[in-house]
Amino acid sequence: MSLSIGQPAPQFTLISSDLKETSLSDFKGRKVVIHFFPMAFTGTCTTQLCTLRDNFGFYEGMNAEVLGISVDSPFTLAKFKEENHYQFPLLSDFNKTVSESYGAFYDEFVFGLKGVAKRAAFVIDEDQQIIYAEVLQSAGDLPNFDAIEDTLK
Repeated sequence: MSLSIGQPAPQFTLISSDLKETSLSDFKGRKVVIHFFPMAFTGTCTTQLCTLRDNFGFYEGMNAEVLGISVDSPFTLAKFKEENHYQFPLLSDFNKTVSESYGAFYDEFVFGLKGVAKRAAFVIDEDQQIIYAEVLQSAGDLPNFDAIEDTLK
């Protein structure tokens, strides 16, 4: 299922790398930028999240919350966050339900791995409606950061 602009964002509650429950509804009244990524500690995923880290001031200035989501365990995400000094929450979709509900899911990935999040980006407005949606078919591609920033302006 693919999501499109104008649709309500699928609600979720996931465990963060800090081992706390985090729900999309926690951010009602703020814009939310969600970045799905396949696997912590891989090259393109690190580049994706480090780009967010390095431009974090822009997102703060737009009153936007940034969330990273992958199917990695919260413990793996905690180490990934610590090593790369990410200022935003990393959420574990270990059960793969959120990745599937956002249409950001590989049934089969590389090396025969099954059930991995696709690289994707969504911007959710203050009323929890989708205002930007990008799901990439190639895990080697990065989201369009300029288009995401333009959506937030």
